[in-house]
Amino acid sequence: MEEPEMQLKGKKVTDKFTESVYVLANEPSVALYRLQEHVRRSLPELAQHKADMQRWEEQSQGAIYTVEYACSAVKNLVDSSVYFRSVEGLLRQAISIRDHMNATAQGHR
Repeated sequence: MEEPEMQLKGKKVTDKFTESVYVLANEPSVALYRLQEHVRRSLPELAQHKADMQRWEEQSQGAIYTVEYACSAVKNLVDSSVYFRSVEGLLRQAISIRDHMNATAQGHR
């Protein structure tokens, strides 16, 4: 055989071989295998992230409840200032009545 003819046949063989390797490398079952390997490697880390996120969510919910409870307590204190003023007024009246009664009792002796 002649050199150019040999080169042409060699090129055809290598082209066919390259095409076969390309098809084999990109076959759907190979792609699924690669996907499975990726999931197998990534899943433990993703599961850990999910567990961390759930734990952080629980802690956040607890903190939110605590803040809401504290805000409610402060609001109730502000709302009860009217009652504290009323009690203060009643205590002042009671002290005044006691002082008046003491003065009256000492005046009768």
